[in-house]
Amino acid sequence: MAATVSETLLDWYDTHARDLPWRARPGTPAPDPYRVWLSEVMLQQTTVAAVKPYFEAFTTRWPDVSSLAAAPEEDIMAAWAGLGYYSRARNLVKCAAAVAQRGGFPETEEGLRDLPGLGPYTAAAIAAIAFGERAVVVDANVERVVARLFAIEDPLPGARKAIRVAADAITPDRRAGDFAQAMMDLGATICTSRDPKCLLCPLTQSCEARAAGDPARLPLKARKKDKPVRQGRAYWIERNGTVWLVRRAGKGMLGGMRALPDDGWNSRSDGSDEAPLAGIWESAGLVRHAFTHFALELSVLVNRGSEQPKGEGEWWPLDRLEEAGLPTLFAKAARLVLAS
Repeated sequence: MAATVSETLLDWYDTHARDLPWRARPGTPAPDPYRVWLSEVMLQQTTVAAVKPYFEAFTTRWPDVSSLAAAPEEDIMAAWAGLGYYSRARNLVKCAAAVAQRGGFPETEEGLRDLPGLGPYTAAAIAAIAFGERAVVVDANVERVVARLFAIEDPLPGARKAIRVAADAITPDRRAGDFAQAMMDLGATICTSRDPKCLLCPLTQSCEARAAGDPARLPLKARKKDKPVRQGRAYWIERNGTVWLVRRAGKGMLGGMRALPDDGWNSRSDGSDEAPLAGIWESAGLVRHAFTHFALELSVLVNRGSEQPKGEGEWWPLDRLEEAGLPTLFAKAARLVLAS
């Protein structure tokens, strides 16, 4: 089965590969490892459609890992704003510095794993796609394809060990990078979460879940726990066409990002409801935002014509607010205020 699956899928990929800005077409030289690395970091828990403009902006501004390593961290964080999961951006900064210091990316999966912020999946993807090493690349799309192909009934995340073993069994020695991308494309375009297009699938004859009659049932997933809902406040302090912005602590949620002052809400507790200065505060409304482990209901309060708050911060011009690189949560709050 292994040889049949890999050969069939690679033949399909040669014709149906998606045209993505970080990819090399089948049969052409491998892409720059910088572009593979950057795209894989951006694509974690994010859609291809969302990543494309960020990838193009980053590679235009910082065309190689050396230029990215030399860039101020605050510029990178601002350019990342809106893409979410900001720990990825902080790891991007650390990894770029490490790669620039050593003079380039390691060419093996093991060597790539030593870089800061690179987990097993990203290291395997770069090793296979950029350097042609046989590496087993398993992302969410590949998990779904393999679970259906082998009818793996154990629910995720417990099934991941069996899925990896099965993926290893069908990964070819040659063209492992193309095979990995073919599996990703198959999962993204045909073997989708809902309503898989089995009649168009090149692997339909080998698929055990298809033979059983209900491929969409797999992979099974353990029931998700309900997210806790936290309450917090953000404070819009405006003066003479500017708004007061602070820099969040380097570690923790939205670390290192510019933001509106808030009352200290976090994933474990509500905010303190303490404003950064005395005065009259008017409500601009409520912003709801979902993080990985909790949901937040953020009340947005407005004070205009006030004195400068205590602590570090900066008055940012309202007509250049888009350049501040506010994370999505605080960009929503800003839009709420400006609309009112």
